[in-house]
Amino acid sequence: MTAMTTPAASPAPVADVPAVIEETARLLAANYVFPEPADRLAALLRGRLEEGAYDTADPAELAARVTADLQSENGDSHLRLKFHAERLLEGADQVDLTSLRGEFAASLGGVPRVELLRGGVASLELAPMLFPLAWAAEPLSAALTLVARAGTLILDLRGTVGGHPDTVAFVCSYLLDERTHLNTQYWRAGDRYEQSWSLPHVPGVRFGGAKPLYVLTSGRTFSGGEELAYNLQQLGRAVIVGETTRGGAHPREGWAVHPHLEASIPVGRSVNPISGTNWEGIGVRPDAPCPADEALDHALRLANDEPAPRS
Repeated sequence: MTAMTTPAASPAPVADVPAVIEETARLLAANYVFPEPADRLAALLRGRLEEGAYDTADPAELAARVTADLQSENGDSHLRLKFHAERLLEGADQVDLTSLRGEFAASLGGVPRVELLRGGVASLELAPMLFPLAWAAEPLSAALTLVARAGTLILDLRGTVGGHPDTVAFVCSYLLDERTHLNTQYWRAGDRYEQSWSLPHVPGVRFGGAKPLYVLTSGRTFSGGEELAYNLQQLGRAVIVGETTRGGAHPREGWAVHPHLEASIPVGRSVNPISGTNWEGIGVRPDAPCPADEALDHALRLANDEPAPRS
Protein backbone atom coordinates (compact mmCIF):
# COMPACT_ATOMS: atom_id res chain seq x y z
CA MET A 1 0.00 0.00 0.00
CA THR A 2 1.51 3.32 -1.06
CA ALA A 3 1.21 6.66 0.65
CA MET A 4 -1.06 9.18 -1.07
CA THR A 5 -0.62 12.94 -0.87
CA THR A 6 -2.89 15.96 -0.74
CA PRO A 7 -2.00 19.64 -1.35
CA ALA A 8 0.76 21.03 0.84
CA ALA A 9 -0.09 22.03 4.39
CA SER A 10 1.89 23.03 7.44
CA PRO A 11 3.58 19.87 8.75
CA ALA A 12 1.83 18.49 11.80
CA PRO A 13 4.06 17.80 14.81
CA VAL A 14 4.70 14.20 15.72
CA ALA A 15 2.41 13.88 18.70
CA ASP A 16 3.01 10.16 19.23
CA VAL A 17 6.56 9.24 18.25
CA PRO A 18 6.38 5.73 19.79
CA ALA A 19 3.37 4.89 17.60
CA VAL A 20 5.21 6.04 14.46
CA ILE A 21 8.29 4.00 15.33
CA GLU A 22 6.29 0.89 16.24
CA GLU A 23 4.29 1.00 13.01
CA THR A 24 7.47 1.54 10.97
CA ALA A 25 9.13 -1.40 12.73
CA ARG A 26 6.09 -3.60 12.14
CA LEU A 27 5.92 -2.77 8.44
CA LEU A 28 9.65 -3.31 8.10
CA ALA A 29 9.55 -6.78 9.67
CA ALA A 30 6.55 -7.80 7.57
CA ASN A 31 7.65 -6.47 4.19
CA TYR A 32 11.39 -5.82 3.78
CA VAL A 33 12.79 -8.09 1.10
CA PHE A 34 15.52 -9.34 3.47
CA PRO A 35 13.71 -10.85 6.50
CA GLU A 36 16.68 -11.28 8.86
CA PRO A 37 18.00 -7.72 8.46
CA ALA A 38 14.39 -6.57 8.76
CA ASP A 39 14.06 -8.15 12.19
CA ARG A 40 17.38 -6.71 13.32
CA LEU A 41 16.48 -3.23 12.10
CA ALA A 42 13.05 -3.38 13.70
CA ALA A 43 14.74 -4.23 17.00
CA LEU A 44 17.22 -1.39 16.43
CA LEU A 45 14.42 1.15 15.96
CA ARG A 46 12.68 0.01 19.13
CA GLY A 47 15.95 0.15 21.07
CA ARG A 48 16.79 3.61 19.79
CA LEU A 49 13.31 4.76 20.78
CA GLU A 50 13.90 3.56 24.33
CA GLU A 51 17.24 5.43 24.39
CA GLY A 52 15.46 8.67 23.52
CA ALA A 53 17.13 8.99 20.11
CA TYR A 54 13.84 9.97 18.47
CA ASP A 55 12.70 12.54 21.03
CA THR A 56 11.53 15.27 18.65
CA ALA A 57 8.20 16.67 17.52
CA ASP A 58 9.60 17.78 14.15
CA PRO A 59 8.64 15.25 11.44
CA ALA A 60 11.52 16.17 9.11
CA GLU A 61 14.06 15.68 11.88
CA LEU A 62 12.47 12.39 12.94
CA ALA A 63 12.59 11.19 9.32
CA ALA A 64 16.29 11.99 9.08
CA ARG A 65 17.14 10.19 12.34
CA VAL A 66 15.13 7.08 11.53
CA THR A 67 16.48 6.93 7.96
CA ALA A 68 20.06 7.02 9.23
CA ASP A 69 19.32 4.03 11.46
CA LEU A 70 17.42 2.12 8.76
CA GLN A 71 20.35 2.47 6.37
CA SER A 72 22.99 1.66 8.98
CA GLU A 73 23.07 -2.09 8.28
CA ASN A 74 23.35 -2.39 4.52
CA GLY A 75 23.08 1.15 3.13
CA ASP A 76 19.86 0.37 1.23
CA SER A 77 19.02 3.79 -0.22
CA HIS A 78 15.40 2.85 -0.95
CA LEU A 79 14.86 2.04 2.75
CA ARG A 80 13.91 5.19 4.61
CA LEU A 81 11.35 7.20 6.52
CA LYS A 82 10.42 9.92 4.04
CA PHE A 83 9.24 13.36 5.07
CA HIS A 84 6.54 14.95 2.89
CA ALA A 85 5.72 18.64 3.19
CA GLU A 86 2.32 17.79 1.72
CA ARG A 87 -0.13 15.85 3.84
CA LEU A 88 -0.40 12.10 3.36
CA LEU A 89 -3.68 10.22 3.37
CA GLU A 90 -3.31 7.20 5.63
CA GLY A 91 -4.54 3.96 4.13
CA ALA A 92 -4.61 5.19 0.51
CA ASP A 93 -3.79 2.51 -2.04
CA GLN A 94 -2.12 4.65 -4.71
CA VAL A 95 0.17 7.64 -5.02
CA ASP A 96 -1.49 10.97 -5.57
CA LEU A 97 -0.45 11.62 -9.15
CA THR A 98 -0.87 15.42 -9.14
CA SER A 99 2.78 16.33 -8.58
CA LEU A 100 4.00 13.47 -10.76
CA ARG A 101 1.69 14.61 -13.57
CA GLY A 102 3.20 18.06 -13.26
CA GLU A 103 6.72 16.68 -13.71
CA PHE A 104 5.50 14.60 -16.64
CA ALA A 105 4.05 17.62 -18.42
CA ALA A 106 7.01 19.88 -17.63
CA SER A 107 9.48 17.35 -19.11
CA LEU A 108 7.43 16.63 -22.27
CA GLY A 109 6.61 13.19 -20.96
CA GLY A 110 10.08 12.46 -19.64
CA VAL A 111 11.77 13.33 -22.96
CA PRO A 112 13.05 16.89 -22.43
CA ARG A 113 15.64 16.87 -25.23
CA VAL A 114 16.20 15.26 -28.61
CA GLU A 115 19.10 16.66 -30.61
CA LEU A 116 21.08 15.89 -33.75
CA LEU A 117 24.80 16.37 -33.13
CA ARG A 118 27.81 16.38 -35.41
CA GLY A 119 28.56 13.27 -37.41
CA GLY A 120 24.89 12.32 -37.58
CA VAL A 121 24.83 11.30 -33.90
CA ALA A 122 21.48 11.64 -32.16
CA SER A 123 21.22 12.50 -28.46
CA LEU A 124 18.11 11.60 -26.48
CA GLU A 125 17.68 12.71 -22.85
CA LEU A 126 15.28 10.85 -20.54
CA ALA A 127 14.51 12.79 -17.34
CA PRO A 128 13.56 13.22 -14.58
CA MET A 129 12.28 9.65 -14.58
CA LEU A 130 10.84 6.86 -16.69
CA PHE A 131 7.20 7.61 -16.00
CA PRO A 132 4.45 4.95 -15.86
CA LEU A 133 4.18 3.31 -19.26
CA ALA A 134 0.48 4.18 -19.64
CA TRP A 135 1.57 7.83 -19.73
CA ALA A 136 5.01 7.60 -21.29
CA ALA A 137 4.51 5.17 -24.19
CA GLU A 138 3.42 7.86 -26.64
CA PRO A 139 6.21 10.45 -26.06
CA LEU A 140 8.86 7.72 -25.73
CA SER A 141 7.70 6.01 -28.91
CA ALA A 142 7.76 9.31 -30.79
CA ALA A 143 11.25 10.20 -29.57
CA LEU A 144 12.72 6.74 -30.09
CA THR A 145 11.22 6.51 -33.58
CA LEU A 146 12.70 9.90 -34.45
CA VAL A 147 16.24 8.89 -33.42
CA ALA A 148 15.93 5.47 -35.09
CA ARG A 149 17.26 6.98 -38.32
CA ALA A 150 20.54 8.09 -36.73
CA GLY A 151 23.71 6.11 -37.26
CA THR A 152 24.68 6.41 -33.59
CA LEU A 153 22.63 7.16 -30.47
CA ILE A 154 23.65 8.77 -27.19
CA LEU A 155 21.08 8.04 -24.47
CA ASP A 156 21.41 10.59 -21.66
CA LEU A 157 20.40 9.16 -18.26
CA ARG A 158 22.40 11.58 -16.13
CA GLY A 159 19.19 13.06 -14.70
CA THR A 160 17.09 9.89 -14.63
CA VAL A 161 16.39 9.39 -10.93
CA GLY A 162 13.73 6.67 -11.04
CA GLY A 163 11.31 4.76 -13.18
CA HIS A 164 9.00 1.85 -13.76
CA PRO A 165 10.25 -1.59 -14.87
CA ASP A 166 7.67 -1.78 -17.68
CA THR A 167 8.94 1.53 -19.04
CA VAL A 168 12.54 0.33 -18.81
CA ALA A 169 11.58 -2.72 -20.88
CA PHE A 170 9.74 -0.51 -23.38
CA VAL A 171 12.83 1.64 -24.01
CA CYS A 172 15.07 -1.42 -24.25
CA SER A 173 12.75 -2.85 -26.89
CA TYR A 174 13.68 -0.04 -29.30
CA LEU A 175 17.39 -0.70 -28.79
CA LEU A 176 17.36 -4.46 -29.47
CA ASP A 177 16.43 -6.58 -32.48
CA GLU A 178 14.60 -9.45 -30.82
CA ARG A 179 12.76 -10.38 -27.66
CA THR A 180 15.31 -10.49 -24.84
CA HIS A 181 15.27 -11.41 -21.16
CA LEU A 182 16.24 -8.18 -19.41
CA ASN A 183 15.82 -8.67 -15.67
CA THR A 184 14.13 -10.77 -13.01
CA GLN A 185 12.47 -9.38 -9.90
CA TYR A 186 12.27 -11.42 -6.72
CA TRP A 187 9.32 -10.44 -4.52
CA ARG A 188 9.19 -11.30 -0.84
CA ALA A 189 5.38 -11.48 -0.95
CA GLY A 190 4.65 -14.96 -2.20
CA ASP A 191 8.37 -15.79 -2.41
CA ARG A 192 8.14 -15.49 -6.19
CA TYR A 193 10.16 -14.44 -9.23
CA GLU A 194 8.87 -12.33 -12.12
CA GLN A 195 10.79 -11.95 -15.39
CA SER A 196 11.03 -8.78 -17.48
CA TRP A 197 11.47 -9.10 -21.25
CA SER A 198 11.74 -6.68 -24.14
CA LEU A 199 8.70 -6.49 -26.40
CA PRO A 200 8.41 -8.57 -29.59
CA HIS A 201 6.83 -5.58 -31.36
CA VAL A 202 6.96 -1.82 -30.75
CA PRO A 203 4.92 1.13 -32.00
CA GLY A 204 7.06 3.09 -34.41
CA VAL A 205 10.55 2.17 -35.59
CA ARG A 206 13.39 0.52 -33.65
CA PHE A 207 16.89 1.97 -33.48
CA GLY A 208 17.82 -1.69 -33.32
CA GLY A 209 20.55 -3.76 -31.79
CA ALA A 210 23.45 -3.26 -34.21
CA LYS A 211 24.24 0.46 -34.40
CA PRO A 212 26.52 2.12 -31.81
CA LEU A 213 24.84 3.11 -28.56
CA TYR A 214 26.33 5.18 -25.73
CA VAL A 215 24.60 5.72 -22.36
CA LEU A 216 25.47 8.70 -20.16
CA THR A 217 25.32 8.33 -16.36
CA SER A 218 26.00 10.47 -13.31
CA GLY A 219 26.15 10.12 -9.56
CA ARG A 220 22.46 11.12 -9.55
CA THR A 221 21.27 8.34 -11.88
CA PHE A 222 19.14 6.08 -9.69
CA SER A 223 16.74 3.14 -9.55
CA GLY A 224 14.89 2.77 -12.87
CA GLY A 225 17.53 4.84 -14.66
CA GLU A 226 20.15 2.47 -13.31
CA GLU A 227 18.20 -0.58 -14.42
CA LEU A 228 18.07 0.71 -17.98
CA ALA A 229 21.83 1.38 -18.03
CA TYR A 230 22.65 -1.93 -16.31
CA ASN A 231 20.44 -4.02 -18.62
CA LEU A 232 22.09 -2.55 -21.72
CA GLN A 233 25.57 -2.88 -20.27
CA GLN A 234 25.14 -6.53 -19.25
CA LEU A 235 23.78 -7.37 -22.71
CA GLY A 236 26.87 -5.79 -24.25
CA ARG A 237 24.56 -3.44 -26.09
CA ALA A 238 25.87 -0.08 -24.88
CA VAL A 239 29.01 1.71 -23.76
CA ILE A 240 28.36 3.46 -20.44
CA VAL A 241 30.03 6.88 -20.25
CA GLY A 242 30.22 9.12 -17.18
CA GLU A 243 30.06 8.47 -13.44
CA THR A 244 29.17 5.50 -11.25
CA THR A 245 25.47 5.66 -10.40
CA ARG A 246 23.88 5.82 -6.92
CA GLY A 247 23.24 2.10 -6.44
CA GLY A 248 19.54 1.46 -5.74
CA ALA A 249 18.24 -1.84 -7.13
CA HIS A 250 15.36 -2.71 -4.78
CA PRO A 251 11.78 -1.86 -5.83
CA ARG A 252 9.88 -0.25 -2.98
CA GLU A 253 6.43 0.40 -1.59
CA GLY A 254 5.37 3.13 0.82
CA TRP A 255 3.01 3.36 3.77
CA ALA A 256 1.82 6.48 5.61
CA VAL A 257 2.76 6.22 9.31
CA HIS A 258 2.02 9.87 10.12
CA PRO A 259 0.34 12.73 8.20
CA HIS A 260 3.77 13.76 6.86
CA LEU A 261 5.86 10.59 7.12
CA GLU A 262 6.03 7.64 4.74
CA ALA A 263 7.78 4.36 5.50
CA SER A 264 9.57 3.47 2.24
CA ILE A 265 10.38 -0.24 2.29
CA PRO A 266 11.95 -2.33 -0.50
CA VAL A 267 9.76 -5.36 -1.16
CA GLY A 268 11.82 -6.99 -3.93
CA ARG A 269 15.27 -7.22 -5.49
CA SER A 270 16.60 -7.38 -9.03
CA VAL A 271 18.45 -10.41 -10.40
CA ASN A 272 20.08 -9.83 -13.78
CA PRO A 273 20.01 -12.99 -15.96
CA ILE A 274 23.61 -12.44 -17.09
CA SER A 275 25.41 -11.24 -13.96
CA GLY A 276 23.18 -13.11 -11.50
CA THR A 277 23.21 -10.02 -9.31
CA ASN A 278 22.43 -6.29 -9.56
CA TRP A 279 23.78 -2.78 -8.95
CA GLU A 280 22.61 -2.41 -5.34
CA GLY A 281 25.12 -0.50 -3.25
CA ILE A 282 27.77 -0.41 -5.98
CA GLY A 283 26.01 1.42 -8.78
CA VAL A 284 26.42 0.94 -12.51
CA ARG A 285 30.10 1.41 -13.25
CA PRO A 286 30.94 3.21 -16.49
CA ASP A 287 32.97 1.62 -19.26
CA ALA A 288 34.40 5.06 -20.05
CA PRO A 289 34.64 7.00 -16.76
CA CYS A 290 34.61 10.78 -16.79
CA PRO A 291 32.91 13.63 -14.91
CA ALA A 292 29.18 13.74 -15.63
CA ASP A 293 29.33 17.24 -17.08
CA GLU A 294 31.89 16.03 -19.65
CA ALA A 295 30.10 12.79 -20.53
CA LEU A 296 28.22 14.05 -23.59
CA ASP A 297 31.35 15.49 -25.20
CA HIS A 298 33.32 12.36 -24.33
CA ALA A 299 30.68 10.07 -25.83
CA LEU A 300 30.52 12.23 -28.95
CA ARG A 301 34.28 11.95 -29.38
CA LEU A 302 34.06 8.18 -28.99
CA ALA A 303 31.21 8.02 -31.49
CA ASN A 304 33.14 10.04 -34.08
CA ASP A 305 36.46 8.38 -33.27
CA GLU A 306 38.01 11.69 -32.28
CA PRO A 307 41.02 12.07 -29.96
CA ALA A 308 40.54 13.52 -26.50
CA PRO A 309 41.54 17.17 -26.16
CA ARG A 310 44.97 17.88 -24.71
CA SER A 311 44.99 19.15 -21.14
